[in-house]
This record gives sequence, structure tokens and C-alpha cells, in this order.
Amino acid sequence: MSHASVQRIWSGRGLKPHRLDGFKVSDDSDFEAKLVDVVGLYLDPPDHAVVLSVDEKTQIQALDRTQPSLPIKPGRAATMTHDYKRNGTTSLFAALNIASGEVIGSCTARHRHQEYIRFLKKIDANVDPGLDVHVIADNYATHKHPDVKAWLEAHPRFHMHFTPTSSSWLNLVERWFRDLTEQALRRGVFHSMPQLTAAIHGYINARNLDPKPFTWTKTADQIITKVRRARAALPQTKTQR
Repeated sequence: MSHASVQRIWSGRGLKPHRLDGFKVSDDSDFEAKLVDVVGLYLDPPDHAVVLSVDEKTQIQALDRTQPSLPIKPGRAATMTHDYKRNGTTSLFAALNIASGEVIGSCTARHRHQEYIRFLKKIDANVDPGLDVHVIADNYATHKHPDVKAWLEAHPRFHMHFTPTSSSWLNLVERWFRDLTEQALRRGVFHSMPQLTAAIHGYINARNLDPKPFTWTKTADQIITKVRRARAALPQTKTQR
């Protein structure tokens, strides 16, 4: 069979074997309950409260290229050396305000529960004291440390909402992390850690001058229906192997 015939058959059936998409179906026993809880905060946030999507972006490297980059010019894209020098790493704690799009951020050398508590204190200081604070976070052990639980008990206006396991896509701050990477980090050249952290905080400050929130559109029922279809297909896929 000719190459053209194969291509015509694939195209006629909408098949694109050259593409490969990734997926991961959560095996969390409380998946649906957690999903409904988080999506409910996105679509119908509570009154007299702020909803914050919180997570850490860890191991952000201060990369310095071994040779200066060459600028763009007609007929040639901008170029960077493939090798680099590492000048240390930082971890970014970030809290995305779902309603306004503003971000509270803090760079730290480590991301233990001690740093997380300090970040919660920063949130507490930056949010109107008359508002409740609903925090959406993942199941990282730092977020559930006994000292963190004790701090939360002493600050009853904070309410924790945990995403299901293997469901980072459900935490909207991950979408903001993508913008940070694409717009401030990926092509950056950082000679030192202070230069990297200054670039991160500069990006946060610039975005906060004209914040734009991300709009969640899928209902919990729509997501659950799609996940159930994926789960139904998995046994068949395993059998075929």
C-alpha cells in the first residue's frame, strides 16, 4: 500500500498517529467529592471570602549560558547555546486570586512546612481581615504537616480544599506557572540567584498592575462524565496489551 493511500485513510478517519497526548486518571477514592468541591469554588465562590489557588513551583534554576546569545535578524531566529551554567535554584510559593487574577508570591531556598507556614502568614497579612480565605492546594505532605494544621486551627478564617491526587490540572495556579515559565524564565539568562528572584518578583508585580483572571468553564458533571469514559476504556486497553 502506498504512502498516499495510508495518509488518505488516516485523514478520512481523523487519525493522527504522529501525535501523542498524555493523560492520567486519578485513583483518588474521593475524586468526585474533591472535584465537586474545587470546581464549586471556581464557578460559585462563597460570599465575603477570597478563593486562592496555591502551589509551589520548585527547583527553578538560575541558568547562565556559556556564551552570549545571538539576536534575531532577517533569515535567522534568535539563538542560545545548548549548554549552560547552574547558579542555584529557588522555589516559588504562589497564591492566585481566582476572582481578580492577582498573585501573592514568595521565593524561598527550600519548600518545607516552615516555609509554607511563612507563606500562609504572608497571605494572612495581604488579605482583607474581614474576608474568609479558601485555599485550594494539592496533597503534598508539606500542606498537611502537623505544624501547618496547628497554624490553620489558630486561624479559623482559613479553609483548606484539596485537589484529588494526580489532578494538578485542577489547580488554576498551574496555568499561571505556565505563563511565568514562557514569559519570564524560559529564555532568561540569570547570572545569580538574586537576579532570578528579582525577575520572578518583577514578573509578579508587572502582572498585578493589570491582572487578568483565568475563567473556569467546565462543570463538575462534565468533567466526571469524561473521567468515567476514560476509566471505562482503561481495562480494555490493558486487555489489548
